[in-house]
Amino acid sequence: MSKENTECPEVALGLVHWPCWNSRGEVVATNVTNLDIHDIARASRSFGVGKYFIINRLQEQLMFVHRVLDHWRLGVGRDRNSKRGPSIDMVRTAETLEQALAEFEVRPLVVATSAQSREDVPTVTYNELREKIWHDRSRPTFLVFGTGWGLHDDVYNSCDLVLEPIKGSSADDYRHLSVRSAASITLDRLLGQW
Repeated sequence: MSKENTECPEVALGLVHWPCWNSRGEVVATNVTNLDIHDIARASRSFGVGKYFIINRLQEQLMFVHRVLDHWRLGVGRDRNSKRGPSIDMVRTAETLEQALAEFEVRPLVVATSAQSREDVPTVTYNELREKIWHDRSRPTFLVFGTGWGLHDDVYNSCDLVLEPIKGSSADDYRHLSVRSAASITLDRLLGQW
């Protein structure tokens, strides 16, 4: 990365809980986990992400998110861990990806992630996307992560690109990272100062 423009680019992150696939190939809304709320928010804050959307159409799941956020913003959690509050200030909720996209003044470049290669959406490498993010400031970048057994095809159809999968060094090409780990690795590769 060139050091010409070191001001953090405008990047947002979305964690999609609906529509996703389950292990039986059914379309589902997955449950939000407490760890995904604040761990991804902390990683996002560390790498300069401006907005982190938790996307789930189930109202009780969105209410759960707001209870967790209130705990860290207003409740006992604020007094016990003052560093958690600033990291969750960026967290937003939305029922759909379209609702999250409506929060941007300019439609962002929407980039999906996947543990597997996808042929139905143009693929971008980490290096290509890093270069684009840091040097093309004409619009924000919105990174979309899935839960369950991956994003439904409708989500991919709403995306401009899909990011190449994270590949480790296991002999059997094992790819089953937690979404928290995948988000942290992705943010470091795209926004890290290394």
